[in-house]
Amino acid sequence: MSCVIIEGMSNKNPSAAIMMIVASTLLFSAMDAATKYLGGFLSVVFVLWTRYTLQAAMMAAVVLNARGVSGFRTAHPRFQALRGLLLATISVLAFFSMRQMPLAEFTAIIMLSPVLITACSGWLLNERIGRLRWLLVWSGFLGTIIVIRPGSGLFGWVVIVPLLAMVVSSAYSLITSRLAVLENPYTTQFYSGFIGSALLLPLMLLERDELLSFIASADVGKASLLLLIGVLGTVGHLLLIMAFSKAGTSSLMPFTYAQIGFAALMSWLFFSHAPDFWAWVGMAMIAASGGATAWLSIRRKT
Repeated sequence: MSCVIIEGMSNKNPSAAIMMIVASTLLFSAMDAATKYLGGFLSVVFVLWTRYTLQAAMMAAVVLNARGVSGFRTAHPRFQALRGLLLATISVLAFFSMRQMPLAEFTAIIMLSPVLITACSGWLLNERIGRLRWLLVWSGFLGTIIVIRPGSGLFGWVVIVPLLAMVVSSAYSLITSRLAVLENPYTTQFYSGFIGSALLLPLMLLERDELLSFIASADVGKASLLLLIGVLGTVGHLLLIMAFSKAGTSSLMPFTYAQIGFAALMSWLFFSHAPDFWAWVGMAMIAASGGATAWLSIRRKT
């Protein structure tokens, strides 16, 4: 068993889980597009603090309504804190990445994480990885090199940030799939928002002038986008963890690559950018490598 396969509960409803995963990728792509747009007007701290504060507030209301005060109790506070920290870190890295590169190319690099998890299994778990798996690992990395190749406009220091985000995303996926079977998804989503908001609050206090200026401007358009980002992020991650509780991680992983297509669509619709031929080739290699890796994991378990 590779470290990418951390199963949720028994496959209660795999069809619903697949729909949840695909819906979450659409929501994440829309959230990234809105974040990329607002990044041209507002600071990373302001956007992300608002996003996580909204998530904490919305999920607190949901937890109270569904489970009462007891719903805030968690048996795994360290896992919750680590997930919140990883998610906030991914958000910061993604924010800076999307200011420098198109959505589709950024998303493709992030989606290399399942391939990275497979590669790390041999090192961390002393597991034997067959030739086919190694071929898929190298195919995924080759696809990344094609996406960020010299002449693409992405080559240089700027690619370091999404690559770091991809590594953090791998750890986040593992923690999320683990918590899916240990905690109520509402509780987990509340703590992710609460921890993200708490971590960014000291920085937000340093930029309180921007907050006061934003309130004074009464910009309904930007305020609506901030609210939309909070809703999309909250619902998207809630769908993600609920999907992991209904079906195994390995069986769902191929469907997460729909996010590359959605990101390309958002990039074209809102930023008039379409990936070039070689970028599509690289993204296809990443998606195929990740999907095939997940398929091999499913076959090994059957």
